Amino acid sequence: QVQLVESGGGLVQPGGSLRLSCAASGSIFSIIAMGWYRQAPGKERELVAIITTGGSTNYANSEKGRFTISIDNTKNTVYLQIDSLKPEDTAVYYCNADISAMGWDTTNFWGQGTQVTVSS
Repeated sequence: QVQLVESGGGLVQPGGSLRLSCAASGSIFSIIAMGWYRQAPGKERELVAIITTGGSTNYANSEKGRFTISIDNTKNTVYLQIDSLKPEDTAVYYCNADISAMGWDTTNFWGQGTQVTVSS
């Protein structure tokens, strides 16, 4: 089994910054890609950014510039740096990963989510 454990969320004032982390552990042969999604109250879950282990990134158009995704392949950990936070960034941020446990398979996993609240 694979676990994704997020950390780094919290209460931040508008204009502040946060760095979210997500560490994958368990039965991992290889990681194909990791990413971040978010779900605001009353809204559907939406993509924030994805990164492959090769370093290729894909951002939701609305998040380019303030969000930076990175990955540490040695630690099986993905990071999301969020700058110039706005109240509308308030959401539960979920880690997501495509992971191979056997070398020939790919399974998609979700973390439990970490709350980010932007408020003065």
